[in-house]
Amino acid sequence: MRRRRALSLAGLALSSALAGCLSTLTRDESEGDAEGEGERGRPDGSNATRGDDRPEGIYIQSFQESMSMQGESTAGDYRVALAFTVPHDFWTVTGREVELVPRTDADSLHLMAVVWDPESERVLPESGVSVQLTREGGVVTEEVLYPMLSQPMGFHYGANVVLPDDGTYDARVRVGGLSIRRTGSFRDRFGASASARLSLAFTDETREAVATRPIEQGGDPGALAPMDTGYPQSLAPPVSDLPGDLAGETERGDWAVAATVLPDPPTGIEGTGAYLAVSPRTRYNGFLLPAMGLSGTLTREGEPVFEGALDRTFDPTLGYHYGAVVPDAAAVDDLRVTATTPPQTARHEGYETAFFDLPEVETTLASR
Repeated sequence: MRRRRALSLAGLALSSALAGCLSTLTRDESEGDAEGEGERGRPDGSNATRGDDRPEGIYIQSFQESMSMQGESTAGDYRVALAFTVPHDFWTVTGREVELVPRTDADSLHLMAVVWDPESERVLPESGVSVQLTREGGVVTEEVLYPMLSQPMGFHYGANVVLPDDGTYDARVRVGGLSIRRTGSFRDRFGASASARLSLAFTDETREAVATRPIEQGGDPGALAPMDTGYPQSLAPPVSDLPGDLAGETERGDWAVAATVLPDPPTGIEGTGAYLAVSPRTRYNGFLLPAMGLSGTLTREGEPVFEGALDRTFDPTLGYHYGAVVPDAAAVDDLRVTATTPPQTARHEGYETAFFDLPEVETTLASR
């Protein structure tokens, strides 16, 4: 059996172990445990909604799950981990258009890959990733993995996959080079594609590690807490960990924003002046929000000091962020950040209606 899926999104370019079921919910002011025993199989969708009655914004997904870790390997500049769980409904995003990709009875598993820099352990959120599965020298399937956001995993690459039967498959994971701006020691890295080779074991034993259970609170405002996977996650750094003499942070609606100002731009960025770096993240869990369009305005005593687009940038110190050279910045400046394009990533349940009509956020820069 051989199948290929194509992906087009606007604006883009472990040793075997079980990650246990999550038992934590993240809410506005409380945390609670999801009750119920884990069961093998796929989410039954009893609390999930596919139509117009889906909650607006971030909501607790209707099920918890565990996954089977399939190992990790090095590919050029990249480190790659592979895992699978039960097949999922998910939603693709192109511009502002959202399309449901429903799981089918033919789907065997939901295959997931995470890619990161092994030196800094920063996750790479804007690379093209595909996987080819072979067995006994023959190609079984080739899949393009969608860039995705989920509540337990944050950013990863994934797709539902059909396998002909049980067995161990050779997996060749191809990682494409980054097309976004890279700075500092990342300037000469992550530009070329590379391939990692791993094994995918789809057997009774590995499926036994995969379980789901419904969540009574599914549909309520909030999110499942991040899963302990054993490899780096796309958690945005707290503002206290960002370099710079001026900083600010704020939260509104489905997102939070941390900002910092460096006295000089990172190496690789032309221009003179200070450098404004903005790091947007999901509410509740603090995962990076990649592949957005952002603009910023710095105002001092009612007069604009800077107005313009913030460019997607990957830096070893600042991480993945949106930045611009600004002529000047002071501790009295007010920063307003506007989302002009929602994140161009697929979404798992709980995120599919979020991040589309994000409110403007404002913060005042403070010395530290």
